[in-house]
Amino acid sequence: MALARPLAAAATASLAALLAPGRPLVMGILNVTPDSFSDGGRFVDPSVAVARARTMIVQGADILDVGAESTRPYGGNQGVSADDELARLRPVLPEVIGLGLPVSIDTIKASTAAWALDQGAAIVNDVWGLQRDPAMASLVAKYGVPVIVMHNRDKADPAIDIVADVVAFFARTLEIAAQAGIARATIVLDPGIGFGKTPEQSLTCLHHLAEFKRFGLPLLVGASRKRFIASVSPSEPTERIGGSIATHLIAAREGAAILRVHDVQETVQALRVTAAIEGAR
Repeated sequence: MALARPLAAAATASLAALLAPGRPLVMGILNVTPDSFSDGGRFVDPSVAVARARTMIVQGADILDVGAESTRPYGGNQGVSADDELARLRPVLPEVIGLGLPVSIDTIKASTAAWALDQGAAIVNDVWGLQRDPAMASLVAKYGVPVIVMHNRDKADPAIDIVADVVAFFARTLEIAAQAGIARATIVLDPGIGFGKTPEQSLTCLHHLAEFKRFGLPLLVGASRKRFIASVSPSEPTERIGGSIATHLIAAREGAAILRVHDVQETVQALRVTAAIEGAR
């Protein structure tokens, strides 16, 4: 069992090292769930899930994000118990961690995050930005690991100023983090594309990514296969690779540090070609 890492300074160094290449990092999504919106059920079998992780590493992923509870951004998700979540993770996560790439645990439960960190997970990805499980902030502070905090809402409200809402949410999350003793330099902000937002609001957030850089922290953008793409070009989730890549290239241009994607190979290729063209100027 991996030892807990209680010093935030160590996590700060690891996050800085992770971001050191100065290019957008590609985070590959591994959902070991039966009901995720895009690939639900494909990787429930542990051997298939581990094989998928190996494939994403070969394809050029920098980080693997493993989740065992669907956080599908629009309706129908009732959540699962911590016991069920751990039952899905136990046969998969330790093997994925053993592949050697930094692994993020995608969970809103502090107890699940603690177990994953003890196995050697390197990052916590909380899609409720430390605002759902009261124990999450202190858990992250105790382990001193980097944390991705995402903006979320219980339901979309088309009447609100979504950019202002995201900014206010992040401000509250950063207050919670500071009170818990989380080092600011270990925090990554995620505007939560598709979560608690109408498709139009997701587009607005993407257009205004610069607004979220006011906090001076790295941004993660996860627009992969999201419904807003279908609002522009009608399509099923697996038919949204083009829209996903277009969105992530724009996000990278606007300074996103991490891109969370289903389609690792295609995204890595798009980023490399874009960098080569820009370098040829």
